[in-house]
Formats: sequence, structure tokens, C-alpha cells
Amino acid sequence: MKLSREQVLHIARLAKLGLTQDEVDRMGEQLSNILENFEVLQNVDTTCVTPTAQPNALKNVLKDDVVKPSLTQDEVLGNAPQRDGDFFRVKVVLE
Repeated sequence: MKLSREQVLHIARLAKLGLTQDEVDRMGEQLSNILENFEVLQNVDTTCVTPTAQPNALKNVLKDDVVKPSLTQDEVLGNAPQRDGDFFRVKVVLE
């Protein structure tokens, strides 16, 4: 499907793209090529193919939880730029 110059400009406006004349010509050719490829795909016989949203079987990959020693509170707060007792001191975000 060959896109007209007006269609390419309309798509560019929808995408809020400012294109030069050379870019309009180049994008027109590229978008037309993409649409032609989809036209080829529409002609593929898929009657024996079951519909699926994911072609590969999904599998969660999890590892076992391992208990490890944690940092002490003093170690954690040791690199804090500002500290207020046992807490991090940060700038006010909302008043």
C-alpha cells in the first residue's frame, strides 16, 4: 500500500513529529514498505494455527531464598549525608 504525502504528514502530526521534506519522502517510502509487508502477512493461511498470545511457554525462574547476615544500623547510616539519630535526614518534599 503506497502512502500519499498527505497521509505521511498526517501521521507525523499525530506523532507530533516535525519532518523536513526529505524526511517526509523517506518516511513515506519506509512506512509504505512496512504496510506492504503486512499485506503479505494477511495472505498467509493460518487456519491450522491455534491463536496464542505468547508463542513460547512462560516459566518463572526463581532461586531459593538464602538467609544472609544484614548490615547493622550504624553501618547503613554511616554513609548518610545527613543523619537524625537513627534515621536518614532528607529534604522536605511536601509541606
